[in-house]
Amino acid sequence: MTANEDQEMELEALRSIYEGDDCFKEVSPTSFQFRIGDHEDPKAFLLDVLWPESYPETAPQMSLQAFFNNRLSPSTKQEIISKLEEQAEANLGCAMMYTLFEWAKENQADLMENHQPLKEAVMGSWSEAELMETPQPLKDEATDKDTEAPKQIEETVSKKKEKKEQLTKAQKRKMVARTDNKGELPRGWNWVDVVKVKTAMAV
Repeated sequence: MTANEDQEMELEALRSIYEGDDCFKEVSPTSFQFRIGDHEDPKAFLLDVLWPESYPETAPQMSLQAFFNNRLSPSTKQEIISKLEEQAEANLGCAMMYTLFEWAKENQADLMENHQPLKEAVMGSWSEAELMETPQPLKDEATDKDTEAPKQIEETVSKKKEKKEQLTKAQKRKMVARTDNKGELPRGWNWVDVVKVKTAMAV
């Protein structure tokens, strides 16, 4: 029996065994995903398996690179893969997917014995002072420059408004001639001379 025939027979068996099981997913006829543990289980992981052309005479390729495993530290991933590869080596030449999946489920606790969620591991490496420190907001130089220009324009306009209106020399002389010794304009300085108007009209 050829390797391809072995793969076809094992594929049919896997489809029959895991039909309706959401832990198993056939990505392609030679690529599979198997979840060990429930979604809510903090120690659950998702195993990706790829059959090379010569499988089962050679071991399947296994990885834990799925996003589902983002909580696992690199050391935990390496430990799980190493132990699964040992099981695969012991079953070379035979259909082994069911054996590997069931072995992983039965030994999940041992595989995850040293597991520490990645976020907790990172947080634990920080000191309390570093965690409590309030980050200083970054200064946006471009924004500051943009806001400075309108402020300068407003200040210039306000100064112009405050600046008093300048008089010409001729206007100043007229103002001086009309004022009294106190610098004030006499009452009625701009009244119309009624007598002159009547005289002009009579003529």
